[in-house]
Amino acid sequence: MPFDGRLLAGVSVLAAVVEGGSFVRAAEALGMSASGVSRAVSRLESRVGVRLIDRTTRSLTLSDEGRRFYEQVGPMLAGIEEAAVDASGSLSAVRGRLRVNLDPFFSRLVLAERLGVFLDRYPDLSLELITRDRIGDLVADGIDVAMRFGEPPTSSLVSRKVLETRILTVAAPAYLARHGRPKRPIELARHACIQFLNPHTARPFDWEFHKGRKVLPVKTTGRLLLNDVGALLKACAAGAGVAQVMAMGADELLHQGRLIELFPEWSGELFPLYALYPSKRHPSAKVKAFIDFVLQTLH
Repeated sequence: MPFDGRLLAGVSVLAAVVEGGSFVRAAEALGMSASGVSRAVSRLESRVGVRLIDRTTRSLTLSDEGRRFYEQVGPMLAGIEEAAVDASGSLSAVRGRLRVNLDPFFSRLVLAERLGVFLDRYPDLSLELITRDRIGDLVADGIDVAMRFGEPPTSSLVSRKVLETRILTVAAPAYLARHGRPKRPIELARHACIQFLNPHTARPFDWEFHKGRKVLPVKTTGRLLLNDVGALLKACAAGAGVAQVMAMGADELLHQGRLIELFPEWSGELFPLYALYPSKRHPSAKVKAFIDFVLQTLH
């Protein structure tokens, strides 16, 4: 197929639709009418011979073929943009709109109060945060970067480990006053342990205790099962039972004495935070700036 500039223009319109999530938002970004955007996408679909976007009266999403197509051409568009920015001598410019998919706990308890500093640092950037329990489809949702705890699932996404936080075993003073303080992890078998749901397996996380290279699994039980870290911390601080929590986010409760760490010598387990983004090329300046900001503020 000979090169056709109209093909590149159509791909650019498709990218605007994916990033904006609608024909209307793409039209605003491109300075076109919504009908003009729709016609441009239809022409692109005719050109490549497949339906790229599934349309309904209320929403639009990339088709399976459209998702594969966009995953291939997206990095190429990013490369063209990088080359243009590089040629203009402003490769490090941080501007435009940045859409970030965040774990609700990380957004609410860790990052929210620091966002003003980030925006002050980059006055030409607008930030849109979407908090979800699951990553979803970053390409179809027009997400630039996602932040998630735990090992990333196998996918085409690029993943970068941002940091690691310790896993602590804690309980409230009120709980310990009623039930006694366990001296060894194995004693938790007879305590009420608050369980936390693993979103990848739909089963509670297994409890482990790490000391150097030694790993001690302990089977725990409890009548309370949660899938929200904020609720886990509040329930534990209220005396509902023993819990395993991330040190990040629990430090204030520990400092206030509302939670007590039970086995500091067995707190060697680390839980990672990853940044994930669709492009296989270098992240854009705005994505890199956000990741660097998280690194700077949390270390």
